[in-house]
Amino acid sequence: GLGFNIVGGTDQQYIANDNGIYVSWIKKDGAAYLDGRLREGDKILAINGKDLKDLRHKDAVELFRNAGCYVSLKIQRRLQPQNGPVGHGRGGESGGLPLAAILVPGLALAATAVWILLRYRQRM
Repeated sequence: GLGFNIVGGTDQQYIANDNGIYVSWIKKDGAAYLDGRLREGDKILAINGKDLKDLRHKDAVELFRNAGCYVSLKIQRRLQPQNGPVGHGRGGESGGLPLAAILVPGLALAATAVWILLRYRQRM
């Protein structure tokens, strides 16, 4: 599985007047825990591009169960827990940016600089 549990939906509101789907628990050493970006209390807005707005809990669970091997989540981070879980004890680590968000632009910039340098040397 994905290594986390969800709560919420139109039939089981987790937060009053909110039909959203929330992460209630992250399994230690599960996929979500090892990835490190998802946190307990995060609101999941979409899975693999499928909007989770106004779904019953069981329908949301079914989407997660049938998500496949590669899963993309769109989340909304809660700044302060309201009546839900506080966290899964990751020592206050922040989710931060994915490594690729830093490396890809950096590598592109380095490749461009090398290309410019080589073009400049050819003209000399």
